[in-house]
Amino acid sequence: MATKKTKKQLNKKKQVDASNVIGLHSEVVEQPITQTLESNYMPYAMSTNVSRAFPEIDGFKPSHRKLLYTMYKMGLLNGARQKSANIVGQTMKLNPHGDAAIYETMVRLATGNEALLTPFVESKGNFGKYYSGDLSYAASRYTEAKLSPICAEIFKDIDKDPVDFMDSYDGAMKEPRLLPTTFPNILVSANKGIGVAMASDICGFNLNEVCETTIRFLDDPNCDLHETLPAPDFSTGGEIIYRREEMDKIYETGTGGFQIRSRWRYLPAERIIEVYEIPYTTKTDVIIDRIVKLSKEGKVREIADIRDETDLSGLRIAIDVKRGTDPEQLMAKLFKMTTLQDTFSCNFNVLVDGYPRVMGVRQILHEWVAWRMESTRRRITFDLGKKSDRLHLLRGLEAILLDIDKAIKIIRETKLEVEVVPNLMAGFGIDEVQAEFVAEIKLRNINKEYILNRTKDIAKLEGEIAELAATLASERKIKGVIRAELAAVNKKYATPRKTGLVSPEEVVEVDLEPQVEEYPVTIMVSAHGYLKKMTDRVLSRAQSLKYKDGDEPFIEFASNNTAELLVFTDKQQCYKCKVAQFEDTKAAQLGSYLGTDLDMDADENVIWVLDPADYKADALYVFENGRVARVALAGYETKTNRKKLKNAIYGGAKLLFAQVLTEDRDVALATNDQRLINFNTSLLAAKTTNSTQGIQVMTKKKGRIVDAVGSVEEFLGPDAYVEKFRAERLPSAGASIKESDMKTLFDLDA
Repeated sequence: MATKKTKKQLNKKKQVDASNVIGLHSEVVEQPITQTLESNYMPYAMSTNVSRAFPEIDGFKPSHRKLLYTMYKMGLLNGARQKSANIVGQTMKLNPHGDAAIYETMVRLATGNEALLTPFVESKGNFGKYYSGDLSYAASRYTEAKLSPICAEIFKDIDKDPVDFMDSYDGAMKEPRLLPTTFPNILVSANKGIGVAMASDICGFNLNEVCETTIRFLDDPNCDLHETLPAPDFSTGGEIIYRREEMDKIYETGTGGFQIRSRWRYLPAERIIEVYEIPYTTKTDVIIDRIVKLSKEGKVREIADIRDETDLSGLRIAIDVKRGTDPEQLMAKLFKMTTLQDTFSCNFNVLVDGYPRVMGVRQILHEWVAWRMESTRRRITFDLGKKSDRLHLLRGLEAILLDIDKAIKIIRETKLEVEVVPNLMAGFGIDEVQAEFVAEIKLRNINKEYILNRTKDIAKLEGEIAELAATLASERKIKGVIRAELAAVNKKYATPRKTGLVSPEEVVEVDLEPQVEEYPVTIMVSAHGYLKKMTDRVLSRAQSLKYKDGDEPFIEFASNNTAELLVFTDKQQCYKCKVAQFEDTKAAQLGSYLGTDLDMDADENVIWVLDPADYKADALYVFENGRVARVALAGYETKTNRKKLKNAIYGGAKLLFAQVLTEDRDVALATNDQRLINFNTSLLAAKTTNSTQGIQVMTKKKGRIVDAVGSVEEFLGPDAYVEKFRAERLPSAGASIKESDMKTLFDLDA
């Protein structure tokens, strides 16, 4: 008998059915991942890279361009300031990404924020400070803004068709694809963008230097850019540690980096170091937090107090130093340990004709000049067309001048209004445009004085048209127009350079490594991973050494307090540490537990410790399965302070023995089936791969393992016949140990 389904069962069925539906009724269709990427992800990626993240050759991202153009159309180039909230609201007609994003864009372009050397928005109110994370900007309802005077060069002759226009996102308005900047703003304005699978980071240059360099480039594309454009310039000032080879790479490839550091002065009367300019890549709160942390950790002991005294007058970090402190040495230390000295990494990725291209400064100038020449041609063509049209109309007026009475008679005697223009065309031999212009003249202006005054401009217009046509036909003259505009910009808006240049020789060097006392020590490592660092004095007086219950001695070797150690674990990892980081151990102490001191995993165990000395020798590893590896210690040497190396040793078998080989020597392996092999390490080739498995020294046999490593004399006594067990080739089965050969081979643990 059928039972009724419960409401819970029906709801469950609906949920299951809904999992097979897209939208309302369509079923789920399997789609290859490649098709999903192509149809769904790629359009998004292209939109992000082309329409959002990267600047184009005019130096603006779409968000910058939409904001500035909106302000231009609002009359804010010459008019009074308006509330930022109103500007943001108007910009949303072109930029639908939200008011917060638009206002953040305005803040970065504003004079008050100090993010740009050449700001485009003249601000009033609190727009925050680019160099401070604590000084945030006020809400848009409290601030006011207008366009800076230099925006006249950004929008110059924009109504003369110098650039293409396109529909806004909703088709209600037109907006420019690019702005017709009269100077290479792409190099003047710093820009940073992160797209999909690529990024852009463009440093700013001084406007004066860019204009002079572009003028020289117009004359000679192969000119030495460094003569007029020595290095980038930043709104936050600072000093670039100038290395010509670094700048050459940036100028030619658009990639590379350079170091920039803060400017400071010492006030001896107050014992205060005053930092007043910082790198563009950092902020005051980041610097202060780092210095405070270093002081708490005891790495910087010379500082008594630090304060952020940044105010309306500008940036100021005050560092109170203790009596007797050398300010040069302290700042040299802080430059190395904080972002008071930082690296700016360049990636000049610019959109050119819709395609992202990483270009050097010379290539950017080449592309900008080509684009600006085309823009100038379009503007001149527009002027030529307007003047030609005006000349054409004046020619019609000139024809009327011959017989004004005739013109009046034609108009008076024409019965129909629509026939006025055709009758004038027939009466004077003029075209429809000219006749229309004549017909629209007011009755009071149909006199010889008016017509003569208008037609006086004919000769002037003919000269101007001829000059414009000649300019259009000459690349040299077009470059002359661009050159003149650059010179005008340079004269009117140039500002002094803010970022200084220092040579590497002027940089004070300081050694951050603490001074370590040099003296011989003996390193002892127990089976459980405890390390004892014993001085000769303590070791000579010690009658016995303390170990935990169940623990026992494992490794012992001579070292030095200034040496490094390589600690190998059963997870194929190697931990690098300094001997000096361990305290000297007394006889009654257990020592340092390596698992804790080196921050090992909970289930990770020490299997061997080596002193690599100067990393010039090789390491010898003997494994339980009869394999022996000779590895160059240079593979463990690192330029950076890396503390852990992965895949540092072969992990296919238990490590029985390890030793640093300063010279070749005989090594004997004893197995559990009473065989012994003696071979010289010269038979082993040094490998550069740390995790190499080496070669099979003892021939494989089921159940056979190596259980002891040493020398034949250690195993069988000083009178043992060594040559009986010598192997000339590897692998080898060695030789069986007779009773007559034995000393204490199987009592080694006793």
